[in-house]
Amino acid sequence: MQQVQSYRQSLRALRDSRFLAILLFGFCSGFPHVLHGSVLTLWLQESGFSRSAIGFIGAIGTVYALNWIWAPFIDRLRIPVLFKRFGQRRSWIVLCQMLIAVFIATISFFNPTEHLLLITLLALLVAIASATMDISIDAYRITIFDAEEMDAKMPYAAAMSTAGWWAGYGFIGGALALALGGETIGLDWSTVYFCLALIYVVLIGLMLLTPVPVDDARALSPDDSTASERVSVRAWIDEFVIGPFREFFNRCGFQLAAAVLLLLMVFRLGEAMLGRMSLVFYVEVGFTTDEISFYQKFFGGVMVACFSILGAMVNTRFGVIKGLFVAGIAMAGANLLYALLAVVGPDTNLLMVALLVDNFFMAFSTVAFVSFISYFTSRTYTGTQYALMASISNFGRTTLSSGSGAVVDFLNGDWATFFVLTTLMVIPGLCLLLWVGKLMKSYNSEKMQPATS
Repeated sequence: MQQVQSYRQSLRALRDSRFLAILLFGFCSGFPHVLHGSVLTLWLQESGFSRSAIGFIGAIGTVYALNWIWAPFIDRLRIPVLFKRFGQRRSWIVLCQMLIAVFIATISFFNPTEHLLLITLLALLVAIASATMDISIDAYRITIFDAEEMDAKMPYAAAMSTAGWWAGYGFIGGALALALGGETIGLDWSTVYFCLALIYVVLIGLMLLTPVPVDDARALSPDDSTASERVSVRAWIDEFVIGPFREFFNRCGFQLAAAVLLLLMVFRLGEAMLGRMSLVFYVEVGFTTDEISFYQKFFGGVMVACFSILGAMVNTRFGVIKGLFVAGIAMAGANLLYALLAVVGPDTNLLMVALLVDNFFMAFSTVAFVSFISYFTSRTYTGTQYALMASISNFGRTTLSSGSGAVVDFLNGDWATFFVLTTLMVIPGLCLLLWVGKLMKSYNSEKMQPATS
Protein backbone atom coordinates (compact mmCIF):
# COMPACT_ATOMS: atom_id res chain seq x y z
CA MET A 1 0.00 0.00 0.00
CA GLN A 2 2.80 2.41 0.84
CA GLN A 3 6.54 2.52 0.33
CA VAL A 4 8.72 2.86 3.39
CA GLN A 5 10.44 6.24 3.45
CA SER A 6 13.13 7.72 5.65
CA TYR A 7 12.15 10.74 7.72
CA ARG A 8 14.56 12.86 5.67
CA GLN A 9 12.77 11.84 2.47
CA SER A 10 9.48 12.60 4.20
CA LEU A 11 10.50 16.17 4.98
CA ARG A 12 11.73 16.73 1.42
CA ALA A 13 8.34 15.67 0.11
CA LEU A 14 6.73 18.64 1.87
CA ARG A 15 8.53 21.14 -0.40
CA ASP A 16 5.88 20.59 -3.09
CA SER A 17 4.01 23.90 -3.51
CA ARG A 18 0.75 22.06 -4.22
CA PHE A 19 0.51 21.33 -0.51
CA LEU A 20 -0.16 25.05 0.11
CA ALA A 21 -3.34 24.83 -1.98
CA ILE A 22 -4.38 21.72 -0.04
CA LEU A 23 -3.73 23.60 3.21
CA LEU A 24 -5.95 26.49 2.08
CA PHE A 25 -8.78 24.22 0.99
CA GLY A 26 -8.48 22.33 4.27
CA PHE A 27 -9.11 25.64 6.04
CA CYS A 28 -12.13 26.28 3.84
CA SER A 29 -13.46 22.82 4.72
CA GLY A 30 -13.05 23.22 8.48
CA PHE A 31 -14.24 26.80 8.93
CA PRO A 32 -17.97 26.19 8.22
CA HIS A 33 -18.12 23.75 11.15
CA VAL A 34 -17.47 26.74 13.41
CA LEU A 35 -20.39 28.56 11.82
CA HIS A 36 -23.06 25.87 12.15
CA GLY A 37 -21.39 24.14 15.12
CA SER A 38 -19.22 25.84 17.75
CA VAL A 39 -20.60 29.39 17.58
CA LEU A 40 -24.19 28.21 17.25
CA THR A 41 -23.75 25.81 20.19
CA LEU A 42 -22.53 28.54 22.54
CA TRP A 43 -25.19 30.97 21.27
CA LEU A 44 -27.95 28.43 21.95
CA GLN A 45 -26.57 27.55 25.37
CA GLU A 46 -26.31 31.24 26.29
CA SER A 47 -29.91 31.66 25.11
CA GLY A 48 -31.11 28.98 27.55
CA PHE A 49 -31.64 25.94 25.32
CA SER A 50 -31.24 22.44 26.80
CA ARG A 51 -28.42 19.96 26.11
CA SER A 52 -30.85 17.70 24.23
CA ALA A 53 -32.04 20.58 22.02
CA ILE A 54 -28.46 21.64 21.25
CA GLY A 55 -27.52 18.06 20.41
CA PHE A 56 -30.47 17.50 18.10
CA ILE A 57 -30.04 20.85 16.33
CA GLY A 58 -26.48 19.70 15.73
CA ALA A 59 -27.99 16.92 13.60
CA ILE A 60 -27.97 19.40 10.71
CA GLY A 61 -24.48 18.02 10.22
CA THR A 62 -26.18 14.91 8.84
CA VAL A 63 -25.92 16.51 5.40
CA TYR A 64 -22.21 15.63 5.47
CA ALA A 65 -23.34 11.99 5.54
CA LEU A 66 -25.64 12.52 2.56
CA ASN A 67 -23.47 14.46 0.11
CA TRP A 68 -22.62 11.27 -1.78
CA ILE A 69 -26.17 11.49 -3.18
CA TRP A 70 -25.39 14.59 -5.23
CA ALA A 71 -21.64 13.93 -5.58
CA PRO A 72 -22.03 12.51 -9.14
CA PHE A 73 -23.51 15.82 -10.25
CA ILE A 74 -20.71 17.83 -8.60
CA ASP A 75 -18.23 15.51 -10.31
CA ARG A 76 -19.64 16.17 -13.78
CA LEU A 77 -21.90 19.25 -14.02
CA ARG A 78 -20.15 22.39 -15.18
CA ILE A 79 -21.10 25.78 -13.74
CA PRO A 80 -21.55 28.39 -16.48
CA VAL A 81 -18.87 31.14 -16.48
CA LEU A 82 -17.12 29.81 -13.35
CA PHE A 83 -16.02 26.57 -15.05
CA LYS A 84 -14.04 28.39 -17.76
CA ARG A 85 -12.35 30.56 -15.13
CA PHE A 86 -11.63 28.04 -12.38
CA GLY A 87 -12.09 24.52 -13.78
CA GLN A 88 -14.42 21.80 -12.47
CA ARG A 89 -13.19 21.46 -8.87
CA ARG A 90 -12.40 25.07 -8.06
CA SER A 91 -15.57 26.46 -9.67
CA TRP A 92 -17.76 24.47 -7.24
CA ILE A 93 -15.56 25.48 -4.31
CA VAL A 94 -15.84 29.18 -5.17
CA LEU A 95 -19.63 28.97 -5.65
CA CYS A 96 -20.11 27.24 -2.29
CA GLN A 97 -17.88 29.78 -0.55
CA MET A 98 -20.03 32.59 -1.92
CA LEU A 99 -23.22 30.92 -0.73
CA ILE A 100 -21.83 30.31 2.77
CA ALA A 101 -20.88 33.99 3.04
CA VAL A 102 -24.44 35.02 2.13
CA PHE A 103 -26.04 32.57 4.58
CA ILE A 104 -23.95 33.54 7.61
CA ALA A 105 -24.34 37.25 6.85
CA THR A 106 -28.11 36.64 6.90
CA ILE A 107 -27.89 34.82 10.25
CA SER A 108 -26.36 37.95 11.77
CA PHE A 109 -29.71 39.79 11.45
CA PHE A 110 -31.62 37.37 13.74
CA ASN A 111 -31.45 35.78 17.20
CA PRO A 112 -32.36 32.21 18.27
CA THR A 113 -34.83 33.11 21.03
CA GLU A 114 -37.17 34.68 18.47
CA HIS A 115 -36.14 33.06 15.18
CA LEU A 116 -34.81 29.61 16.09
CA LEU A 117 -36.38 27.89 13.07
CA LEU A 118 -35.00 30.44 10.61
CA ILE A 119 -31.50 30.36 12.12
CA THR A 120 -31.54 26.55 12.11
CA LEU A 121 -32.59 26.61 8.45
CA LEU A 122 -29.79 29.03 7.55
CA ALA A 123 -27.29 26.90 9.51
CA LEU A 124 -28.56 23.88 7.56
CA LEU A 125 -27.94 25.75 4.30
CA VAL A 126 -24.40 26.54 5.48
CA ALA A 127 -23.88 22.84 6.17
CA ILE A 128 -25.29 21.84 2.75
CA ALA A 129 -23.03 24.29 0.93
CA SER A 130 -20.07 23.13 3.03
CA ALA A 131 -20.81 19.44 2.40
CA THR A 132 -21.09 20.17 -1.34
CA MET A 133 -17.79 22.04 -1.27
CA ASP A 134 -16.10 19.10 0.49
CA ILE A 135 -16.87 16.89 -2.51
CA SER A 136 -14.74 19.07 -4.76
CA ILE A 137 -12.08 19.73 -2.11
CA ASP A 138 -11.52 16.01 -1.56
CA ALA A 139 -11.44 15.37 -5.30
CA TYR A 140 -9.03 18.29 -5.78
CA ARG A 141 -6.63 16.88 -3.17
CA ILE A 142 -6.50 13.54 -4.99
CA THR A 143 -6.43 14.74 -8.62
CA ILE A 144 -3.82 17.46 -8.04
CA PHE A 145 -1.28 14.60 -8.06
CA ASP A 146 -0.53 12.15 -10.86
CA ALA A 147 -1.48 8.53 -10.23
CA GLU A 148 2.15 7.47 -9.77
CA GLU A 149 2.60 10.06 -7.01
CA MET A 150 -0.29 8.81 -4.88
CA ASP A 151 1.55 6.47 -2.51
CA ALA A 152 4.33 8.96 -1.79
CA LYS A 153 2.24 12.15 -1.65
CA MET A 154 -1.15 11.17 -0.24
CA PRO A 155 -0.23 10.86 3.48
CA TYR A 156 1.29 14.34 3.34
CA ALA A 157 -1.69 15.66 1.42
CA ALA A 158 -3.87 14.20 4.19
CA ALA A 159 -1.65 15.85 6.81
CA MET A 160 -1.83 19.27 5.15
CA SER A 161 -5.57 18.91 4.69
CA THR A 162 -5.93 18.00 8.37
CA ALA A 163 -3.72 20.90 9.43
CA GLY A 164 -5.74 23.27 7.27
CA TRP A 165 -9.05 21.88 8.57
CA TRP A 166 -7.97 22.49 12.15
CA ALA A 167 -6.71 25.94 11.26
CA GLY A 168 -10.23 26.70 10.05
CA TYR A 169 -12.09 24.89 12.81
CA GLY A 170 -9.58 25.42 15.59
CA PHE A 171 -6.61 27.69 16.15
CA ILE A 172 -7.45 30.41 13.58
CA GLY A 173 -11.12 30.36 12.55
CA GLY A 174 -12.54 28.72 15.68
CA ALA A 175 -10.33 30.58 18.16
CA LEU A 176 -11.08 33.91 16.47
CA ALA A 177 -14.83 33.29 16.43
CA LEU A 178 -15.00 32.36 20.12
CA ALA A 179 -12.63 35.16 21.11
CA LEU A 180 -14.88 37.72 19.37
CA GLY A 181 -17.82 36.51 21.46
CA GLY A 182 -15.78 35.92 24.63
CA GLU A 183 -15.54 37.92 27.81
CA THR A 184 -12.63 40.13 26.69
CA ILE A 185 -13.94 41.41 23.33
CA GLY A 186 -17.59 40.75 24.17
CA LEU A 187 -19.36 41.05 20.81
CA ASP A 188 -22.86 39.59 20.62
CA TRP A 189 -23.04 36.39 18.58
CA SER A 190 -25.01 37.95 15.72
CA THR A 191 -22.18 40.49 15.21
CA VAL A 192 -19.67 37.65 15.35
CA TYR A 193 -21.45 35.99 12.42
CA PHE A 194 -21.26 39.18 10.37
CA CYS A 195 -17.53 39.55 11.06
CA LEU A 196 -16.93 35.94 10.03
CA ALA A 197 -18.80 36.51 6.77
CA LEU A 198 -16.21 39.15 5.83
CA ILE A 199 -13.43 36.55 6.07
CA TYR A 200 -14.89 34.81 3.04
CA VAL A 201 -13.97 37.73 0.82
CA VAL A 202 -10.32 37.05 1.63
CA LEU A 203 -10.68 33.28 1.18
CA ILE A 204 -12.26 33.59 -2.26
CA GLY A 205 -9.45 35.93 -3.30
CA LEU A 206 -6.80 33.42 -2.20
CA MET A 207 -8.43 30.69 -4.28
CA LEU A 208 -7.48 32.58 -7.43
CA LEU A 209 -3.86 31.67 -6.71
CA THR A 210 -4.33 27.89 -6.42
CA PRO A 211 -3.13 25.58 -9.23
CA VAL A 212 -5.53 23.74 -11.55
CA PRO A 213 -5.55 19.91 -11.20
CA VAL A 214 -4.26 17.93 -14.17
CA ASP A 215 -7.69 16.50 -14.93
CA ASP A 216 -9.26 19.98 -14.93
CA ALA A 217 -6.52 21.35 -17.16
CA ARG A 218 -7.29 18.66 -19.73
CA ALA A 219 -11.01 19.43 -19.54
CA LEU A 220 -10.29 23.14 -20.16
CA SER A 221 -8.19 22.34 -23.22
CA PRO A 222 -9.65 23.47 -26.58
CA ASP A 223 -8.95 19.97 -27.86
CA ASP A 224 -11.24 18.39 -25.27
CA SER A 225 -13.56 16.33 -27.43
CA THR A 226 -15.80 15.23 -24.58
CA ALA A 227 -17.25 18.69 -24.13
CA SER A 228 -19.57 18.33 -27.08
CA GLU A 229 -20.77 14.80 -26.35
CA ARG A 230 -24.47 14.24 -25.65
CA VAL A 231 -25.71 11.16 -23.83
CA SER A 232 -29.12 9.99 -22.71
CA VAL A 233 -30.26 10.52 -19.13
CA ARG A 234 -30.33 6.76 -18.56
CA ALA A 235 -26.78 6.34 -19.85
CA TRP A 236 -25.61 9.33 -17.77
CA ILE A 237 -27.10 7.85 -14.57
CA ASP A 238 -25.64 4.43 -15.33
CA GLU A 239 -22.18 5.87 -15.95
CA PHE A 240 -21.89 8.57 -13.30
CA VAL A 241 -24.34 7.54 -10.53
CA ILE A 242 -24.41 3.75 -10.57
CA GLY A 243 -20.95 3.37 -12.10
CA PRO A 244 -18.94 4.61 -9.08
CA PHE A 245 -20.64 2.17 -6.69
CA ARG A 246 -20.39 -0.73 -9.12
CA GLU A 247 -16.69 -0.04 -9.76
CA PHE A 248 -15.90 0.16 -6.01
CA PHE A 249 -17.54 -3.17 -5.16
CA ASN A 250 -16.14 -4.89 -8.27
CA ARG A 251 -12.62 -3.68 -7.57
CA CYS A 252 -12.56 -4.48 -3.86
CA GLY A 253 -14.91 -7.44 -3.75
CA PHE A 254 -18.11 -7.40 -1.72
CA GLN A 255 -16.59 -8.58 1.57
CA LEU A 256 -13.77 -6.02 1.72
CA ALA A 257 -15.97 -3.21 0.39
CA ALA A 258 -18.68 -3.87 2.99
CA ALA A 259 -16.10 -4.20 5.80
CA VAL A 260 -14.48 -0.88 4.83
CA LEU A 261 -17.82 0.96 4.78
CA LEU A 262 -18.85 -0.48 8.16
CA LEU A 263 -15.49 0.46 9.68
CA LEU A 264 -15.85 4.03 8.43
CA MET A 265 -19.22 4.32 10.17
CA VAL A 266 -18.26 3.14 13.66
CA PHE A 267 -14.53 3.73 14.11
CA ARG A 268 -14.70 7.35 15.35
CA LEU A 269 -18.12 7.29 17.00
CA GLY A 270 -16.76 7.73 20.54
CA GLU A 271 -14.68 10.72 19.46
CA ALA A 272 -17.75 12.22 17.74
CA MET A 273 -19.94 11.81 20.84
CA LEU A 274 -17.32 13.70 22.84
CA GLY A 275 -16.89 16.41 20.20
CA ARG A 276 -20.61 17.11 19.88
CA MET A 277 -20.94 17.97 23.57
CA SER A 278 -17.44 19.25 24.32
CA LEU A 279 -18.31 22.98 24.35
CA VAL A 280 -21.39 22.37 26.53
CA PHE A 281 -19.20 20.32 28.88
CA TYR A 282 -16.51 23.01 29.15
CA VAL A 283 -19.07 25.67 30.05
CA GLU A 284 -20.86 23.47 32.60
CA VAL A 285 -17.64 22.37 34.27
CA GLY A 286 -16.70 26.03 34.76
CA PHE A 287 -14.44 27.23 31.93
CA THR A 288 -14.99 30.71 30.47
CA THR A 289 -15.53 31.37 26.75
CA ASP A 290 -12.09 33.00 26.53
CA GLU A 291 -10.51 29.89 28.10
CA ILE A 292 -12.37 27.65 25.65
CA SER A 293 -11.20 29.85 22.77
CA PHE A 294 -7.57 29.61 23.83
CA TYR A 295 -7.25 26.06 25.15
CA GLN A 296 -9.72 24.06 23.07
CA LYS A 297 -9.64 26.00 19.81
CA PHE A 298 -6.20 27.65 19.63
CA PHE A 299 -3.98 25.32 21.66
CA GLY A 300 -5.84 22.17 20.63
CA GLY A 301 -5.96 23.19 16.96
CA VAL A 302 -2.24 24.00 16.83
CA MET A 303 -1.46 20.61 18.36
CA VAL A 304 -3.54 18.76 15.76
CA ALA A 305 -1.97 20.75 12.89
CA CYS A 306 1.58 20.08 14.11
CA PHE A 307 0.96 16.45 14.95
CA SER A 308 -0.60 15.88 11.51
CA ILE A 309 2.82 16.18 9.86
CA LEU A 310 4.29 13.72 12.37
CA GLY A 311 1.33 11.42 11.76
CA ALA A 312 2.00 11.48 8.02
CA MET A 313 5.66 10.57 8.54
CA VAL A 314 4.77 7.65 10.80
CA ASN A 315 1.99 6.41 8.52
CA THR A 316 4.22 6.41 5.44
CA ARG A 317 6.76 4.39 7.39
CA PHE A 318 4.54 1.84 9.14
CA GLY A 319 1.20 1.89 7.28
CA VAL A 320 -2.25 3.26 8.04
CA ILE A 321 -3.74 0.09 9.54
CA LYS A 322 -1.22 0.02 12.39
CA GLY A 323 -1.58 3.78 12.77
CA LEU A 324 -5.36 3.57 13.04
CA PHE A 325 -5.20 0.75 15.57
CA VAL A 326 -2.77 2.52 17.90
CA ALA A 327 -4.59 5.84 17.53
CA GLY A 328 -7.98 4.23 18.23
CA ILE A 329 -6.79 2.77 21.54
CA ALA A 330 -5.04 6.00 22.53
CA MET A 331 -8.03 8.22 21.70
CA ALA A 332 -10.27 6.01 23.81
CA GLY A 333 -7.83 6.34 26.69
CA ALA A 334 -7.75 10.12 26.24
CA ASN A 335 -11.50 10.23 26.84
CA LEU A 336 -10.82 8.98 30.38
CA LEU A 337 -8.85 12.18 31.00
CA TYR A 338 -12.02 14.13 30.27
CA ALA A 339 -13.84 11.92 32.76
CA LEU A 340 -11.20 12.91 35.33
CA LEU A 341 -11.65 16.57 34.36
CA ALA A 342 -15.39 16.22 35.01
CA VAL A 343 -14.57 15.11 38.58
CA VAL A 344 -11.77 17.60 39.27
CA GLY A 345 -13.42 20.70 37.76
CA PRO A 346 -12.03 23.59 35.65
CA ASP A 347 -8.33 22.80 36.03
CA THR A 348 -6.54 24.36 33.04
CA ASN A 349 -3.40 22.25 33.54
CA LEU A 350 -5.40 19.02 33.37
CA LEU A 351 -7.31 20.40 30.37
CA MET A 352 -4.03 21.05 28.54
CA VAL A 353 -2.84 17.50 29.26
CA ALA A 354 -6.14 16.05 28.03
CA LEU A 355 -6.06 18.16 24.88
CA LEU A 356 -2.40 17.34 24.24
CA VAL A 357 -3.00 13.57 24.42
CA ASP A 358 -6.36 13.68 22.64
CA ASN A 359 -5.27 15.92 19.79
CA PHE A 360 -2.00 14.06 19.23
CA PHE A 361 -3.78 10.82 18.49
CA MET A 362 -6.72 12.55 16.79
CA ALA A 363 -4.27 14.01 14.26
CA PHE A 364 -2.58 10.64 13.93
CA SER A 365 -5.86 8.86 13.22
CA THR A 366 -7.24 11.59 10.93
CA VAL A 367 -4.22 11.45 8.63
CA ALA A 368 -4.42 7.66 8.55
CA PHE A 369 -8.18 7.83 7.96
CA VAL A 370 -7.93 10.23 5.02
CA SER A 371 -5.11 8.19 3.49
CA PHE A 372 -7.15 5.03 4.06
CA ILE A 373 -10.17 6.44 2.19
CA SER A 374 -8.00 7.89 -0.58
CA TYR A 375 -6.38 4.50 -1.10
CA PHE A 376 -9.74 2.95 -1.99
CA THR A 377 -10.83 5.83 -4.24
CA SER A 378 -10.81 5.42 -8.02
CA ARG A 379 -9.44 8.34 -10.03
CA THR A 380 -12.26 7.81 -12.53
CA TYR A 381 -14.96 8.50 -9.93
CA THR A 382 -12.90 10.48 -7.43
CA GLY A 383 -15.46 12.89 -6.01
CA THR A 384 -18.32 10.41 -5.83
CA GLN A 385 -16.42 7.53 -4.23
CA TYR A 386 -14.57 9.71 -1.74
CA ALA A 387 -17.84 11.45 -0.85
CA LEU A 388 -19.53 8.08 -0.32
CA MET A 389 -16.87 6.85 2.11
CA ALA A 390 -16.48 10.19 3.87
CA SER A 391 -20.28 10.46 4.15
CA ILE A 392 -20.54 7.08 5.84
CA SER A 393 -17.89 8.19 8.32
CA ASN A 394 -19.75 11.47 8.82
CA PHE A 395 -22.97 9.54 9.51
CA GLY A 396 -21.37 8.26 12.70
CA ARG A 397 -19.83 11.63 13.52
CA THR A 398 -22.99 13.70 12.99
CA THR A 399 -26.23 11.74 12.91
CA LEU A 400 -25.48 9.05 15.49
CA SER A 401 -23.68 11.51 17.76
CA SER A 402 -26.60 13.98 17.71
CA GLY A 403 -28.13 12.02 20.58
CA SER A 404 -25.14 12.72 22.81
CA GLY A 405 -26.95 15.56 24.59
CA ALA A 406 -29.89 13.27 25.34
CA VAL A 407 -27.44 10.70 26.76
CA VAL A 408 -25.99 13.29 29.14
CA ASP A 409 -29.50 14.37 30.16
CA PHE A 410 -30.42 10.70 30.75
CA LEU A 411 -27.36 10.42 33.01
CA ASN A 412 -28.56 13.54 34.89
CA GLY A 413 -25.47 15.50 33.83
CA ASP A 414 -23.00 12.82 34.95
CA TRP A 415 -20.22 13.77 32.55
CA ALA A 416 -17.70 11.32 34.01
CA THR A 417 -19.92 8.33 33.18
CA PHE A 418 -20.61 9.78 29.73
CA PHE A 419 -16.90 9.92 28.90
CA VAL A 420 -16.37 6.36 30.14
CA LEU A 421 -19.13 5.25 27.74
CA THR A 422 -17.43 7.04 24.84
CA THR A 423 -14.23 5.17 25.72
CA LEU A 424 -15.97 1.80 25.37
CA MET A 425 -17.38 2.77 21.95
CA VAL A 426 -13.97 2.20 20.34
CA ILE A 427 -14.09 -1.59 20.84
CA PRO A 428 -16.31 -2.45 17.81
CA GLY A 429 -14.18 -0.25 15.56
CA LEU A 430 -10.93 -1.94 16.63
CA CYS A 431 -12.40 -5.39 15.97
CA LEU A 432 -13.52 -4.28 12.50
CA LEU A 433 -10.10 -2.77 11.83
CA LEU A 434 -8.40 -6.13 12.50
CA TRP A 435 -10.81 -7.78 10.07
CA VAL A 436 -10.22 -5.14 7.37
CA GLY A 437 -6.46 -5.48 7.83
CA LYS A 438 -6.72 -9.23 7.22
CA LEU A 439 -8.89 -8.74 4.11
CA MET A 440 -6.51 -6.10 2.75
CA LYS A 441 -3.61 -8.57 2.80
CA SER A 442 -5.55 -10.79 0.40
CA TYR A 443 -6.61 -7.76 -1.66
CA ASN A 444 -3.03 -6.48 -2.01
CA SER A 445 -1.68 -9.93 -2.86
CA GLU A 446 -4.27 -10.27 -5.63
CA LYS A 447 -3.28 -6.86 -7.04
CA MET A 448 0.32 -8.03 -7.23
CA GLN A 449 -0.56 -11.17 -9.19
CA PRO A 450 0.69 -11.01 -12.80
CA ALA A 451 -1.99 -10.91 -15.48
CA THR A 452 -2.58 -14.17 -17.33
CA SER A 453 -3.48 -14.44 -20.97
